Amino acid sequence: MSLKKIKRDILPLVKKKLRPGKVLIILGARRVGKTELIKSILSEINQSEYLLLNGEDYTTIDLLSEQSQGNYDRLLKNINLLVIDEAQHIPEIGNKLKFIVDTYPAIKVMVTGSSVFDVSQKLGEPLVGREITLKLHPLSQSEFSKTEQLPETHDRLEERLIYGGYPELTQYDELDEKKDYLDSIVNAYLLKDILSFDGIKKSDKIMDLLRLIAFQIGKEVSIEELASQLKGISRNTVEHYLDLLTKVFVLYKVRAYSGNLRKEISKSSKWFFYDNGIRNAVIQNYAPLHLRQDKGELWENYIMTERLKFNSYTRRRVNSYFWRTYDQQEIDLIEEENGKLSAFEFKFNPNKKVKVPGGWKKGYPNANFQVIHPKNYLDFITSD
Repeated sequence: MSLKKIKRDILPLVKKKLRPGKVLIILGARRVGKTELIKSILSEINQSEYLLLNGEDYTTIDLLSEQSQGNYDRLLKNINLLVIDEAQHIPEIGNKLKFIVDTYPAIKVMVTGSSVFDVSQKLGEPLVGREITLKLHPLSQSEFSKTEQLPETHDRLEERLIYGGYPELTQYDELDEKKDYLDSIVNAYLLKDILSFDGIKKSDKIMDLLRLIAFQIGKEVSIEELASQLKGISRNTVEHYLDLLTKVFVLYKVRAYSGNLRKEISKSSKWFFYDNGIRNAVIQNYAPLHLRQDKGELWENYIMTERLKFNSYTRRRVNSYFWRTYDQQEIDLIEEENGKLSAFEFKFNPNKKVKVPGGWKKGYPNANFQVIHPKNYLDFITSD
């Protein structure tokens, strides 16, 4: 399977949102395909009509350094589209882009960035009202489905639960090559943004924190307990590290739902990885499913994240939660859309009988309830 043949679900959205007078910001983790997305967009445009710059290139920094109309007149002459890849590396990039969209309102501008804290801190305030932000994720099953038939999708489910969806993995046929690639992502890219930010040097503690989270997929996470297990790290530092890990698209948090019923837990959170492969690389476990004790955790993380991608690309405005009571009744995912509640339980074993928890049924009698398992999951995570 060739990476270039997989059409990204975000592509129509990018084309729709790319408009004059606005800066379209594409955010995503390193290696999820932002540069390939740019190439796909530009392949449909005459080369004389756009300018592509790389924020990691010193030449780009030099070209943009003089923020004057004379300089930018020369730079942007005769183009309709300005694209800057990895824009967060450019000093004062927010002010520069504000100047460009205000001075040249007919030009479309698209920038990419690999971390929220870099891009939003440097772009956020100057571009208020001038920016549109989209997120690019690792490949989704909806995207894989464009290039494979149903039998192949079923055959590759185990592989995706273990190795995830980073685009470059599609170029490797051998499992050892996939393992080496994921290991390189974790070792070379995963913490690059974090460790260059705010003078943070304790990469070992961040990796230890990630391992603790990896073993608690689907479980409520106590910040105090994490801090005590990490020894020498305060509660505030743990919260800070978790915040940074969300901002570089390694982890995301799901909060507890509460409609103010007396027995509901309302202040807890669960943490999930944006990619199963990264989770397994962090704990160095690529064992096949029949040898694993964490099949349920892998399934929950996979379905939660695939649903997140689906909601993101289809622009569904949904609030996502989990639900649990003090007497241990629980549901994996609650979606709230336009005031309507839907509940979903994730089970890797399709034959396991699951009943609607009594507390949920009584408290929310009008809510939908569905069990998501390997025989019906495609309807839940793909747009076909």
